[in-house]
This record gives sequence, structure tokens and C-alpha cells, in this order.
Amino acid sequence: MQLIPLLGEISRRNSVQKLQITRDQAFYAWVSVLVLGAGAMTSGLWFSGYRIDQPVATLLFALGALAAERGSIRLSPTLEMTPASIVYVFAAVVCGPLSAVIVGAVGLLVDLPRRDGEKPFLRWLTWTASRVITSGAVGIGAAAVVHADGNGFWAIVAAVAIAFGIDNGVEVVLTPVAPAIRGRSSWSDTVRSVAPALVGALPVQAPIVALLAYSYKSISPWSVVLFAIPAVAAHRLLALYRQQRDTANALTLANQRLASANLSFATALVATLDARDRYTAGHSAAVAIYAKDIAHRMGLSDRDQELAHLCGLVHDVGKIGLPAGLLEKPGALTLDERRQMEQHSVIGERILRNVDDYTEIAEVVRHHHERVDGNGYPDRCIGDDIPLLSRIIAVADAYNAMTSDRPYRDAMPSRVARLRLAQAVETQFDTTVVAAFEAILAGATETYRLGSGNEFALTRDDAFSDEPEFVPARELDEDLRVAALRSAVSV
Repeated sequence: MQLIPLLGEISRRNSVQKLQITRDQAFYAWVSVLVLGAGAMTSGLWFSGYRIDQPVATLLFALGALAAERGSIRLSPTLEMTPASIVYVFAAVVCGPLSAVIVGAVGLLVDLPRRDGEKPFLRWLTWTASRVITSGAVGIGAAAVVHADGNGFWAIVAAVAIAFGIDNGVEVVLTPVAPAIRGRSSWSDTVRSVAPALVGALPVQAPIVALLAYSYKSISPWSVVLFAIPAVAAHRLLALYRQQRDTANALTLANQRLASANLSFATALVATLDARDRYTAGHSAAVAIYAKDIAHRMGLSDRDQELAHLCGLVHDVGKIGLPAGLLEKPGALTLDERRQMEQHSVIGERILRNVDDYTEIAEVVRHHHERVDGNGYPDRCIGDDIPLLSRIIAVADAYNAMTSDRPYRDAMPSRVARLRLAQAVETQFDTTVVAAFEAILAGATETYRLGSGNEFALTRDDAFSDEPEFVPARELDEDLRVAALRSAVSV
């Protein structure tokens, strides 16, 4: 193996193949043991003098077990619950062990393979043999109590309790063996899956079966029908509950996948935009994080927080539709170019409205450059007429622009940017939004304030961005005011 490395790989493959063959042989041996055990159980009952004293009742119980197996309820991807055990335990108490064996075995005919196939047949054979052994042991235990104590109420209660105890014990011992041999699940894992369901059902099943058995023996066999109807109805209600819960889980999973798809789509849009403007992706990530944190601070719902995050990612995707060269122009923009630049929010809305379930996001994107005093664009909305998420995006947008380096100036210190946000409340920005963001920034680290922490690292490749910032007009000369207008495009 040292001289020929491939030989070691071949050796390992052969070892795996030998291990698989050994497992198959062990499984066949286990099935053989179960079949022999089932045959021994049935023969032993017969030679011990047990007979089918009530053939009609046994046939009816067998049909009931068959129906019960069809009504199994899936508790998990690998675990099902069936009321068939109630039927053959009941048969064991009122009709004897041999009837219980027949009832238990007939119930599993529902799983008999319809087409020839070795593995499905072996699976059915394993279950049936295990069921015969279990129901036979249950019948022997119940018969021993009934024979010793008679048909009194407490004797029947004791017989039912012992029957269920034997049933659960044998199931816990036999059920995990086949999965463990096949290597699909360890013995302990299967026990942990099966045991809670068995133990949890016992307090409900045992009293019902005891009451049914006592009524059957003391009143009339027909009295079972009066109790069986509510039991069947309860089982159907449980099945409907499980179906409704599975549907709810599937809907939750679908919503989670939709949310993931929305985020992936938004990220793809930003990546497309980033291919054109190198300042975009990092800024979009920062605005998205700031917007979500502001929404959380303001007590908005989880849905609105996620929506704020999505809107932050795509709030200026309309830059894709601007004329070639406009974004890359190094100098001041003309009045006509400025008007074209201001159309990016409208273009972004038009793009996003073509996406299913993005109508609300498109509305937020359209209005994220509005001002609360009505001097924004594109619709010159005033105050509360501007969507709340748009007002949140506007604050996050301007702050990150001010704290980022630009081609014409260095980044402002965080304290200066926060002061300028405060100076613009009730003119450019919503007071409540600015107050919430200031509360966040006051307790944040400096890396968070500058948008350079780990939470921004996944998509932030540069420290640059191209966002509209608030700059008081009285502090600017004409040239700097033009430069500020040039920066009125965000990612």
C-alpha cells in the first residue's frame, strides 16, 4: 500500500463491501429468527390448549385492526402511530392469545407488497413476525391474569395494564433491531423515538380498553359499539389535527423558502448593480442593516424588520436604468443630468413592481428620497404621507453616505454625521426615526457606527458609497452643493 497508493483505496472499498454483505447476512438471519419465533409462538399457543373460541368476534376484530392500520398517523418522518395495538390487546383480553395473534397479523396485511420485491417483502415479513410474537406475549400475559382473578372489573384492569406493559416492552426490544442491523439508525436512537410515543399513549389507551373489555364481558358484546364510535371519532380528529399541523408546517417552510428567495433575489440585484458601480454593494449592506436595526428599535413587527432589510438592499436598484456614463461622471452634473439622476427611485419602483410580492417594497423604494417638509422627490410627499419604511431608509441612507469616503471628500466622523441628522429633523428626516437611530448609535461600537464591523463584511468590499447625504445649505458653497447633488444616487 505504501508503494501503490491506489491499492489502499481498493482495500478500503473491499472492506466496505464486505461490511455491507455482513450486514445483509445479519439482517436475513434476524428475519429468520423472527419468523421462527413467530412460528414457535403460534405453535406453542396451539399445543398449550388455546383455541379461537369466538371466531366471529375474532374476524370482526381482525377487520378492525386492518382498518386501524390504514388509519396510521405519522408523528415524524420515521415514526408512525397506529391504534392497531388497542385492537389486538382488546382481543387478547376478551378472546384469548390465539385470537390476538390472528388479529395482529391480519392488520399488517395492509402493508403486504403488491409487486414482487425482496426488500419490501422482507420488511413486511419482519413487521408481521414481530407483531405475532408481541401479540402472542400480550395474550399470554392477559390470559394469566384473567385466569387467576376472573372477569371482575379490577381483574380486567390488571390484565389490560399487564398486556400494554408487555406490548410496549416487546416493541421497544424488537423494533430497533432491524434499523440497527441495516445501519440506518442506532438502537438507542430508535428507542428514544419509539419509547416516548408508546409511554405517552398508555394512560389514554389502557383505561379505554379496560372499560371496553369489562363492558364486553359483563354487559353485552354490542356495548363495544357504543364506545368504539367515540374512539374512532377521536382518532379521526387526531388525524385531522396532524394533517392540519403538517399543512401549517409545510406553509411555514414555504414562507421561509420564499423569504430566502427574496433575500437571494435582492442580493442578485445588488450584485448586478455592483458590476456597474463599485460603490454599491457595501453601501447596500450597511443601509439594510441600519434600516432593520432602526425598525427593531421602533418596535416594528418581525415582518416589517425583514422588509426594512430587503428595502435597504434594493432601495436604489433603479441606478441600473440610468444612462451610460452618468454614474461614472467624475465632475459636477448639469441640471438635466441631475433630473435624470433623480429618476432612479422611479426606475427602481418600475423594476420591482414586475416582481411577484414586491409591490410594497417597490412603494418604499419610490419614496426613499422624499423629505418630511415636502421638498423631496419624486412625488414631494409630506410627513406621514411618506411610507414609514421609506423614512427609515432615508435616515440610514444619508448617515452611511456621510460616514463613507467619497471621491471629492473624506468620510465625516460619526459624531458629525449624527449631529447633521439631528439638525435635519422635521425638515428632511422624521424625528422619531432619527431618535431611534441615535439611540442605537449611542450604545454601538465605533466599527458599527462606521459600517465596518463583521456584520458588514459579507458584502462590503469597499468603504465607498454613492448615497444622498444631508448637508445644511448654509454651510456649503456653490461648488460643494453641486458635488452633493452628484452623490444623490445610492445602491
